[in-house]
Amino acid sequence: MAKAVAEGGEKKVMVAIDESESSYYALMWVLDNLKESISNFPLIIFMAQPVTKYNSPYSASLGSVRMYYPVAATPDFVYSAQENHRKVAMAFLEKAKDICATRGIRAEMVTEVGDPKTAICNAVQKLNINLLVLGDRGLGKIKRALIGSVSNYCVQNAKCPVLVVKKP
Repeated sequence: MAKAVAEGGEKKVMVAIDESESSYYALMWVLDNLKESISNFPLIIFMAQPVTKYNSPYSASLGSVRMYYPVAATPDFVYSAQENHRKVAMAFLEKAKDICATRGIRAEMVTEVGDPKTAICNAVQKLNINLLVLGDRGLGKIKRALIGSVSNYCVQNAKCPVLVVKKP
């Protein structure tokens, strides 16, 4: 089995998750297949929170999706939306951390606000990750061309090896 570590250094494996079934499959794959490699170091579980922007009195942008509201999106509304995104992200991360704990793996949770593609790659560099693991959502060619693929972006731009786990 290949080692997911730089020689003599701490093993830093990061699994990037979202609300998709494929990201939890990737987490389970890591726990089943890399348990020996990561048992002495915490597994880093990462989730990006969408950016909430205030663009006009009647719209707000949530990541790449523009949402329109019948009333003005005040700064308080935007703050409330950001806080809601943070709570949702923390709930997903806690669930993943609990899954790791049941398998005897210590996990650290990391979340950042931003576009998932760039947030993941930035976290890889900032945390000095040795292996990034992502789930493959299985987007078709048309959807991938229209909205882009997080895994394709990370394979091209992350500063470490990237493992994309496909669900059978």
